[in-house]
Amino acid sequence: MGFFGLFGQSEEEKRAVEIRAGTVAPSRAERKRCWEARDAYFACLDANNIVDALKEDKKATKACGAQSTQFEKDCAQQWVTYFKKWRVQEIQKKARLKELEAQGAVKMEVNSTFTER
Repeated sequence: MGFFGLFGQSEEEKRAVEIRAGTVAPSRAERKRCWEARDAYFACLDANNIVDALKEDKKATKACGAQSTQFEKDCAQQWVTYFKKWRVQEIQKKARLKELEAQGAVKMEVNSTFTER
């Protein structure tokens, strides 16, 4: 959207455009709204057995169009891409851990401390 497109908008709409573009940092309430929209979108993807919304864009849009629109409206563009990629990696990580456990791998608890000795 160009500079002149901002003139007919309310302050709230202008702020939403700035957040989506990444030109301003979202407030705590705006981040919460983004996370709620993300969670609703991911729940829809889960219900429709869609893992990668970037690769399966048409299927995701058809099944979860309303949730996708809200997610993209409430979050910065870079966050939307990041969350979609993170979701795929998280699903792959969980599947790999499950696979390793089935093969007899033992889970190790690791604690790191960063205090001086």
